[in-house]
Amino acid sequence: MKKIFALLALALSVNAFAGNVEAGKAVAQKYNCAACHGADYSNPVDPSYPKLAGQHSDYLKHALTAYQRGANSSNGRGNAIMGGIAKPMSRTEIEDVAAYLASLNGSLVLRK
Repeated sequence: MKKIFALLALALSVNAFAGNVEAGKAVAQKYNCAACHGADYSNPVDPSYPKLAGQHSDYLKHALTAYQRGANSSNGRGNAIMGGIAKPMSRTEIEDVAAYLASLNGSLVLRK
């Protein structure tokens, strides 16, 4: 019986951090992500900007958290635009937008 409760608790904790795709769509609109990364998140306005559609959600969460930390922090990233967008995001917003972008079909090559 204890094993069943332990597995249930684990399943609930994993799902608690999975993100909500529909809420993530609203977050992407709120922060106007499409302005730079393209309307479909696969064709950015500048080729040096990353494609986000279909990207792994864990990577997106890590990247947004690193932008929140900034370049002067351990494991941080420096970019004025992304830092300004990521800093006000809540953990839930990061989880949700990562889930949304990961759910989209994109042109990323994920395996060779």
